Amino acid sequence: QVQLLESGGGSVQTGGSLRLSCAASEYTYYMGWFRQAPEKEREGVAAIRIDYSTTYADSVEGRFTIFRDNAKNTLYLQMNSLKPEDTAMYYCAADRRVEAGSALTRDRYNYWGQGTQVTVSS
Repeated sequence: QVQLLESGGGSVQTGGSLRLSCAASEYTYYMGWFRQAPEKEREGVAAIRIDYSTTYADSVEGRFTIFRDNAKNTLYLQMNSLKPEDTAMYYCAADRRVEAGSALTRDRYNYWGQGTQVTVSS
């Protein structure tokens, strides 16, 4: 059972930046960030494979950067040019399977963190 612990959420103004971190208890093949705003579905934001191949949602392409430190089993999400619509609970997700579906779909991941809140004010 992989355990995930997120950190780094907070409140910023429009245009600001935040960096989220997610420490995994052991090796994972795929890791991703999802977010869920009130009364909305949880959506995939960005994902990264063990070989550093990345996938981004259109809504964050060019503003967010996902990266990982495999030696530390840690995932990051650098969020720049934040907008009020980025406000959500952000969840770290991970999986050890090589083939399990699309990178930004919930079914792709077996392990989830508890979430960290990001609030962007206008």
